[in-house]
Amino acid sequence: MAHPSLEKILAAIPHRPPMLLLDEIVSQDAESIVCRKRFSGDEFFFQGHYPDQPIVPGVILCECGAQAGAVMLSGIMTGEEGMVPVITRMNDVKFKKMVSPGDEIEISVKLDEIVSSAYFMTAVIRTGGKIAARLAVTCSMAKK
Repeated sequence: MAHPSLEKILAAIPHRPPMLLLDEIVSQDAESIVCRKRFSGDEFFFQGHYPDQPIVPGVILCECGAQAGAVMLSGIMTGEEGMVPVITRMNDVKFKKMVSPGDEIEISVKLDEIVSSAYFMTAVIRTGGKIAARLAVTCSMAKK
């Protein structure tokens, strides 16, 4: 059953299955957000990554962080009609723990700074209370 905050996610970002990588918003304020995602094992990327030992690709974990950040930014980017946040840079990406089918991740994103039209954020992805990935993400707005 979908979490009630899924409607808020769908209204905030253009992503849709199979590339919608957030299930729910746990908490949110103007400069931070916490979201969750459970990987069922049926996701398309598990078929080839890896067939005998499926793990969530690191780029998918990064995308989870970026999507959570985009949901957070949707609350402060007013007057941006016809615009969508896009990743312009990822720095200091570190993977610390594998995420497997059946695992639930918690994605915490914090807005660090706004410079002109660039939004600098830090994302931390945890599973089982341990850090799975950490990255710095920069977004800007682009026309749809």
